[in-house]
Amino acid sequence: MDTLLVILGAVLLFALLYTFATRGRKGHEGLAALQGHRYAHRGLHSAGVPENSRAAFREAVKLGLGSELDVHLLADGGLAVIHDSKLLRTTGAAGRIEDLTLSQLDSYRLEGTEETIPTLAQVLEIYGGKYPLIIELKTAGGNHAALCQTVLEQLKDYTGVYCLESFDPRVVYWLRKNRPEIIRGQLTENFYRSKPKIVCSISWMMSSQILNFLTRPDFVAYRYEDRRGISNFLARRVWGMAGASWTIRSKEDLAKAEKEGWIPIFENFIP
Repeated sequence: MDTLLVILGAVLLFALLYTFATRGRKGHEGLAALQGHRYAHRGLHSAGVPENSRAAFREAVKLGLGSELDVHLLADGGLAVIHDSKLLRTTGAAGRIEDLTLSQLDSYRLEGTEETIPTLAQVLEIYGGKYPLIIELKTAGGNHAALCQTVLEQLKDYTGVYCLESFDPRVVYWLRKNRPEIIRGQLTENFYRSKPKIVCSISWMMSSQILNFLTRPDFVAYRYEDRRGISNFLARRVWGMAGASWTIRSKEDLAKAEKEGWIPIFENFIP
């Protein structure tokens, strides 16, 4: 009986600690301006219109859509909008985006088109504050602080609605400590399913959102297929955090996500 009580006590303690660990920040007044919009994943890209290209963002603006986009810090302190660190998939060239400078971006064609890698400033100019943006910060090594500082310096005069998110909890924590007024989000997914080669303990830590108590994100951005996990239930239903869901690839899933209260990030169709 004593052993059973110890086990039950340990389980209860773990459950309580886990619950409190998933607590984020509730009720940022700026969230209302982000909700109620649909977001094109890497712009409204399609055949002949590359992802994260100026053309893709122009197409999204034409249809009154927000966009999700990815930002990397360049070697000269500039900011490029592209998803992968490695250039091969999107440009066919070798190398990493972090090793390039602003002056080199126009030399890289996206997906065999005439489109080149845009800067964050160019995307902000296309949007001009018309519709909201979800900006993902893509870190490399230990550049999270420099990336955050550079992005926010570029956004200081931007009058549109935006939020910042990252898979890297160091980014979310930096924002909490240095720019708490900015809407911040933690990107995550079920890493056991999507990236099984990651060390088990890291997969659990990232998938379960147990660093929320440190980073205090305003929203969690979770992979659509993985959204029904216990950590999302705790973050959203117990602690009242907002949620975004990516990447939605059908109108049926879009309707489900919106009914469930997720901010939808979609691609490969026009909603």
